[in-house]
Amino acid sequence: MEVLASSSLSPIFTKPNTLNPNFSIQVKLLVSQPSKILKGIDFRYARNQRRSNANTGLVFVCNRCLCLLERNDHRKFSGKFMMKSSVSFRKNVSVALVRLVSVLLVSSISVVTTDSPSWGLSEENLLFLEAWRTIDRAYIDKTFNGQSWFRYRETALRNEPMNNREETYMAIKKMIATLDDPFTRFLEPGKFQSLRSGTQGAVTGVGLSIGYPAASDGSAAGLVVISAAPGGPANRAGVSPGDVILGIDDTTTETLTIYDAAQMLQGPEGSTVELAIRSGPETRVLSLTRERVSVNPVKSRLCELPGSGSNSPKIGYIKLTTFNQNASGMHSFDVILQHSGLQPLKLVTLNVVGAVKEAIETLRGNNVNAFVLDLRDNSGGSFPEGIEIAKFWLDKGVIVYICDSRGVRDIYDTDGSNAISTSEPLAVLVNKGTASASEILAGALKDNKRALVYGEPTYGKGKIQSVFQLSDGSGLAVTVARYETPAHTDIDKVGVTPDHPLPKSFPKDEEAFCGCLKDPTAACYLNQGLLFSR
Repeated sequence: MEVLASSSLSPIFTKPNTLNPNFSIQVKLLVSQPSKILKGIDFRYARNQRRSNANTGLVFVCNRCLCLLERNDHRKFSGKFMMKSSVSFRKNVSVALVRLVSVLLVSSISVVTTDSPSWGLSEENLLFLEAWRTIDRAYIDKTFNGQSWFRYRETALRNEPMNNREETYMAIKKMIATLDDPFTRFLEPGKFQSLRSGTQGAVTGVGLSIGYPAASDGSAAGLVVISAAPGGPANRAGVSPGDVILGIDDTTTETLTIYDAAQMLQGPEGSTVELAIRSGPETRVLSLTRERVSVNPVKSRLCELPGSGSNSPKIGYIKLTTFNQNASGMHSFDVILQHSGLQPLKLVTLNVVGAVKEAIETLRGNNVNAFVLDLRDNSGGSFPEGIEIAKFWLDKGVIVYICDSRGVRDIYDTDGSNAISTSEPLAVLVNKGTASASEILAGALKDNKRALVYGEPTYGKGKIQSVFQLSDGSGLAVTVARYETPAHTDIDKVGVTPDHPLPKSFPKDEEAFCGCLKDPTAACYLNQGLLFSR
């Protein structure tokens, strides 16, 4: 057996084992004590001290040593033991332990004279450790981008200057940069409060949701527009999903994070911001005036189609533009706000959920024959709201799997207790502006065979970030998991694939939508019989 250094002060005894007295054990003390071969008959259990030595067995570690036993017949034991042996063996062990204590004493003196993180931690060091510990507990990749996360902590505490709050923030940012994850980032107190406001109420901006270019875009530089809020400054200027923002106020976006860009898009109401936009081969510069963008997130419409009398088909159309209460200049973000103790801050509101429920119930009261749920240009937002809305349409089934580095971590499903409409035919409309929480909703309805999906592949934002508040009012946005649809499809950078395309000229407003179902001569005409047919 090998005797290794340990900080244990009290022995823990193993259960007795009947051993073959002919096997041998190698004892090696890692303080240059030579190895020694001993017979199993040399030992007996400490618990059985009244028994004869002929009752062979092993128990035994020594107060401060962890002993791992390895028999010559390849059967292994491990644990902490108290050693009993011959006088000569005890003498050898005593000498070895004296050497071990000497080594540890010298090491302790050496540690005291170095800048060890275990001694004299300042308030700034403690804040850094709080951030490190939050990432350690929550981050999805437990390899931490192929590095020793504990070694990084020790090295940073020794070498990174943390004499004031600014230096500490810089040390935290440097630590996060080693993860090479654009969605995991540090939030100064002001930015943390801005993010909270972005998930709860309207902010002053230009009405854009932005993201990183997909990997399939190849050399695409800049930031991509996920969606433009209907009626907002960017939307009125003709900015569309898929356009690329090359610059903001003479600052190139090639090196900007989506968070820094989102902050630059916001500003005082009435102020202007210049955007360099590339739409296909065309590049143009737009001067947009910031305003408070407030959009009704849920719109509904009853479409009565041509028919005979009371048998005229009725289609219930619901357009859901966001899972937040606002359409802001912020990025698309699956927000779960938490303290660093991993306890959630309860900021999710049910206003959008309640509005969708009311729309479904009102349309069903008008005896609709089928529903159309329009999620085009819905850049997502609050993850729990997407889950709750999915429950309205499903009588049972999985909504989404939450996965981490070890596989499925959590399952969100429904038993039908919140269902409102589970029998009427349902079509879901999506495009490349459909992202995150709206992709979860579309994927759940598709994989559960509840709806047909029309349009184009969605954006493909399949990662979940949680936002943790630190003790000084700052915060961390940390990638904690990824989504999988009920069919175990990882949508990250791929998106939800629709069942059928839509006509290119298919409109996005509720008034024109009804016209495309009614007029067979229209370029956007979509036969309602085919719309719900598999």
